[in-house]
Amino acid sequence: MPRIIPLPASRLRKVFEKAGFKCVRIEGDHFVYVKPGILRPIVIPDWNEVPVFIIKNNLRTAGITREEYFALLNEV
Repeated sequence: MPRIIPLPASRLRKVFEKAGFKCVRIEGDHFVYVKPGILRPIVIPDWNEVPVFIIKNNLRTAGITREEYFALLNEV
């Protein structure tokens, strides 16, 4: 299994959109995504490189496994 590495925010947003999340608002440089059945929103900062700890926290909140994440990442 490959390592999770920092990604540009645009690519990370595409991963979550592919997983069924919808952007409901933009607050400053943060994009807020929600999905029915997920209690907490996913917040993705609009940075050149989103750090690994933010990616991992968002995956845990979204209930997405590493395998699902890499499958979605290959699709975008």
